[in-house]
Amino acid sequence: MPLGTKLNGTLRRFIERQKVFFVATAAKDGRVNLSPKGADTLRILDDRHIRWLNLSGSGNETAGHLLQTNRITLMFCAFEGDALILRVYGKATVIHPRDAGWANATSDFPDLAGSRQVYDVEIENVQTSCGTGVPVMRFEKDRAQEELVPYYDDLGPSGVEAYWRKKNTTTIDGFQTGLFDKDG
Repeated sequence: MPLGTKLNGTLRRFIERQKVFFVATAAKDGRVNLSPKGADTLRILDDRHIRWLNLSGSGNETAGHLLQTNRITLMFCAFEGDALILRVYGKATVIHPRDAGWANATSDFPDLAGSRQVYDVEIENVQTSCGTGVPVMRFEKDRAQEELVPYYDDLGPSGVEAYWRKKNTTTIDGFQTGLFDKDG
């Protein structure tokens, strides 16, 4: 399907119904990263702008890749209802808890332990495809709310910081992620 430059009402409603989305990034060299995201962590600010709250995980590839090459793709798939795949291409600004804009960037999200970054995605293009190869599946539960967030809540702020220092300061290709300072 041809590329568009912004979301419309139909695509916005489609995104809002999805329980999971996927984020893809790549530096000039090294591995391509593709990560599933879920929970109540995505907001459509307008037809050219999406924001998502990134929770802690075992890696931090997206942040490291964006410091190298600022390009990002978000993909949404219909697992229920009519078949559809939507890809959103753009550039992203990373906001960390240390940044002055953190409180404003997180104001529309629930307070989730382990919140690591906010990605402000400026949409350059959107593209839909049929999605008939995607299986129909039923949503059962939100693991982030039952497992991930309680894990980081139990760690507490100092434990989360120690986890980040151990697992989230560099990518698997050795790129700095900028988690603790602008230079890495």
